[in-house]
Amino acid sequence: MSGEQNLMGESDEWTPDLRWDMETEWLRKRADGVASSCQSYQAVNGVHQNQQRGASASGCSSDEEMIDLASNKSGGGAMGDDENAHLHSLHSHQGSAAPGLEADELPPGIGQYDDFHTIDWQRDIARDRMRHRYIAKKKNDSVFNMIRGAHDAWSGWVCVFLVGVVAGSVAGVLDIGTRWMANLRLGICPKAFWLNKEQCCWMSSEMQYEEDTCPEWKMWSEIFSAGRDGAGAYIIQYIFYILWSMAFISLCAMLVRTFAPYAVGSGITEIKTILSGFIIRGYLGKWTLLIKSIGVMLAVSAGLSLGKEGPLVHVACCIGNIISYLFPKYGRNEAKKREILSAAAAAGVSMAFGAPIGGVLFSLEEVSYYFPLKTLWRSFFCALVSAFIVRSINPFGNDHSVLFYVEYTTPWMFFELVPFIVLGILGGVVGSIFIKCNIRWCRYRKFSKLGKYPITEVLVLTLITAVISFPNEYTRMDMSELISLLFSECGPADNNKLCDYKRVYHNVNDPVGLAPAGEGVIEAVWLLLLALIIKLILTIFTFGIKVPAGLFIPSLAIGAIIGRLMGIGMEQMAVQYPHLWVFSNECSANCITPGLYAMVGAAAALGGVTRMTVSLVVIMFELTGGVKYIVPLMAAAMASKWVGDALGKEGVYDAHINLNGYPFLDSKDEFTHTTLAADVMQPRNGQLSSLTQDNMSLSEVESVLRETDHNGFPIIVSAETQCLVGIVIRRDLLLAIASAKKLQDGITGNSIVMFTDTIPAVPWIGPPPLKLRKIVDFVWSSLFVCLLSHLSGHFYYVIFFRRLR
Repeated sequence: MSGEQNLMGESDEWTPDLRWDMETEWLRKRADGVASSCQSYQAVNGVHQNQQRGASASGCSSDEEMIDLASNKSGGGAMGDDENAHLHSLHSHQGSAAPGLEADELPPGIGQYDDFHTIDWQRDIARDRMRHRYIAKKKNDSVFNMIRGAHDAWSGWVCVFLVGVVAGSVAGVLDIGTRWMANLRLGICPKAFWLNKEQCCWMSSEMQYEEDTCPEWKMWSEIFSAGRDGAGAYIIQYIFYILWSMAFISLCAMLVRTFAPYAVGSGITEIKTILSGFIIRGYLGKWTLLIKSIGVMLAVSAGLSLGKEGPLVHVACCIGNIISYLFPKYGRNEAKKREILSAAAAAGVSMAFGAPIGGVLFSLEEVSYYFPLKTLWRSFFCALVSAFIVRSINPFGNDHSVLFYVEYTTPWMFFELVPFIVLGILGGVVGSIFIKCNIRWCRYRKFSKLGKYPITEVLVLTLITAVISFPNEYTRMDMSELISLLFSECGPADNNKLCDYKRVYHNVNDPVGLAPAGEGVIEAVWLLLLALIIKLILTIFTFGIKVPAGLFIPSLAIGAIIGRLMGIGMEQMAVQYPHLWVFSNECSANCITPGLYAMVGAAAALGGVTRMTVSLVVIMFELTGGVKYIVPLMAAAMASKWVGDALGKEGVYDAHINLNGYPFLDSKDEFTHTTLAADVMQPRNGQLSSLTQDNMSLSEVESVLRETDHNGFPIIVSAETQCLVGIVIRRDLLLAIASAKKLQDGITGNSIVMFTDTIPAVPWIGPPPLKLRKIVDFVWSSLFVCLLSHLSGHFYYVIFFRRLR
């Protein structure tokens, strides 16, 4: 091919000379310490602009510096000095060494990967194994090596411990800040403005408050002496609700655009792609961590139909990426680093919901690609630490470590499995509708003029959301509070509309039995129906905008509304038709709990959107503390999964991966292709481009680099004996040559490039050679390859990797 495909699918014509000039210029800048590229705002979600790749501008985030922290400070790439000391060429010759660059100090960047490239799993895992063998071999030589071996053994546990501590602390601060800013739209605590509504009411001496508002908490209408009731008070509250929402979202959008364009969305889509081996520079950097943490508080507090739980997974992975650079074992090896990122993803769910086991299963089932057994243990430990830190901070303001603690007094009945399964079917249908509509809208946004005005879209959507949400009390309140209200069981002391039944209590110890619905329940049903429609439509348009936006809480809220409505319907059916055989045998007093239906409906909707099963059930019973309701949750989750897969195979995250064009190969996919490699390979015209191990000059090597665009080159013994020695990556070769020209005297175009361990025992004449053995990935089966070659009378070429187009 003559063009290089960018991420937009457009082709930019490159000539070999132009490519060589750009590569050498990039290497020169990198050697001189010039800052590398920063991603533009339009580069988010797969949109890439080539003209901005090599330029750095003021106001752009320097997350590239965080990614290269290990190489800048330790002077090495993915392969350090010690782990390379035992690498020897299978075709090295005995003899005296000649003067030359041994490359004991590898140039920065050797062994690393370029942006928007895929890592070599086998290469990185093999390097880690060889490094481990070297450390195990040397640990008995001295006390220092013994300590070094012990440090290598427990460094993984220390790393995930630090990730759990930092992630849990950040989550606690985010929960407290989000709740305070969300309450700020409705009022303020004059005695202590830093307290949210619930904390402010703790100072009150009264036991019950009218409309769940204590005297210590002042609404904005009261601040301006308009009272709590009346048209004037309503208008003032309406205006402040809109103004605070617009202020929060404006600040959020400007921070994201200016400092961290990668802080948009939930991040789970990109985390799945990164864990599968794709490199996205800056996506897990320090600026992304800071702006994502601040932005998610602002976005949720603005009242948009989104949650902070999904972005917390991204925040935790940013923390894991940064802390991994404190341990070269993980910071210099991209495959090993993904073990830490998998543990961080588990910690993200754990600190979001207080569900450590569910977090581990979520990482295993939904996001992780490479998940060995030791990663399972460390993920559980990391999730446990983060959950403990969140529990210690107690951001939920109760005695429980979960977000929506429930305790139902009535057990579920066997016949209720039928409505639970119906809820699962509805969750699958609603989830499929949401995915199809959201993907269609995101595709329109991406390929239309709307995508050029992301901040305008965010502001308009926030204004519409605030205007529509305020009149309905169930859309006005924070979604976490709404879900908690829908999950709750009515008691004698409850005075909200959902508990307005025609019951007569003589004392608080009287049992809560079945009763006809009162006017409050009927009004609440209509408000919930309207809230369901509003939430579903707004979430379709909100998920994918250029602010931090999660999908867990909106999905739970939509499903909880559906479940609560069905629960109220089943309850009133039992009241109106008590003699039906379904109710007569098992409904003696109170057999229907609408809050349980809300919990099952929430699980069904979330399963329909994400297509999770096992992790979903565990997250839900950890989230609510309702361990004895596993069977209803399992029935709803499986029904939602089956119906969702029947209407569309992809979950919302996989659908967005395909929309953005990320190179993600799902290990769960089934392929029925029977095509052989020989059927799709094209015959070569001309000789295979390769490098010899010890008889090519530097000018000849540079000529090969200039005339080809291959991503790697096979190293062979000689032109006559074409036995494979190994493979050298183009990027590593360019970096090594540039470093040698800068650091070593006497290097000219006539210098011999040596990919072997030693120099043949002959008098050395000419400029010093350039020894690059340490940048070669050696093929340990090359002797076997040569033997086959000679036995068959033919020379076999080994297929080398070519740059993906």
